[in-house]
Amino acid sequence: MKYTVLTLFPEITDAFFSTSIMAKAIQRGIIDYRAINIRDFAFDRHKTCDDAPYGGGPGMLMLPEPLGRALEAAGVPKKGAEDREPKPRVIYLSPSGRPFGQSLAWELAREQELVLLCGRYEGIDQRVIDLYIDDEVSVGDYVLSSGEVAALAIVDATYRLIGKVITPESLDEESFSGGLLEYPQYTRPEIYGTIRVPEVLISGHHEKIRRWRLEKRVEKTLRNRPDLVLLGRESGLFDGETNGIIDRLLPAEGVEAEGDKKDERD
Repeated sequence: MKYTVLTLFPEITDAFFSTSIMAKAIQRGIIDYRAINIRDFAFDRHKTCDDAPYGGGPGMLMLPEPLGRALEAAGVPKKGAEDREPKPRVIYLSPSGRPFGQSLAWELAREQELVLLCGRYEGIDQRVIDLYIDDEVSVGDYVLSSGEVAALAIVDATYRLIGKVITPESLDEESFSGGLLEYPQYTRPEIYGTIRVPEVLISGHHEKIRRWRLEKRVEKTLRNRPDLVLLGRESGLFDGETNGIIDRLLPAEGVEAEGDKKDERD
């Protein structure tokens, strides 16, 4: 996988790609990275990359000319032009874009190259989106001042899914795999403060541990993300064992209503 990041502040993304697991993946040739400084493609000696928007309004907008030149330097053709093969997938990070989630992370991880355009200020000229961008992607229902932060969230979520970056077993039971969140984790010491590690985890009984972890995954998902449980059931994602645990942990039908009636009688 190759990541190309177009940014006004390459030092932000450079730091991420030069540390930890990512740095090792680059050293091993699994990941390739380059940052393109959009200011290098500005026309004037001040490296101006923004101007006031037409129609008025607060803030500044990133200019189309430096962005277009930077994208073409990254090997991105205009839409409708003769494409080079393989064509990179071009993503503009925007709060008004398509929501980013684990399924999209898996989809993007299968690409050969991602070109990530980091916006600033009030965003970028719409004509750049119309001419060059494949996807507008949002990392959440909030607004960031830095497109670099959003770009790195996508990079971090996708590169770890690429073969040989981390062990496949690490992906099997983490959050969102199989439609559930991850179970609670414990390490040494056995007693921390007054809290002891659950007895089952030190029992050595692998089947009981597996069952406990599954139950905790269901319990946590029902508590924190019940929408995932509903989605999993609607799509037939869960097996009989998981559905049985869900049924057992869900409040019995009518309990709340009966409680309300009792309060009214009181």
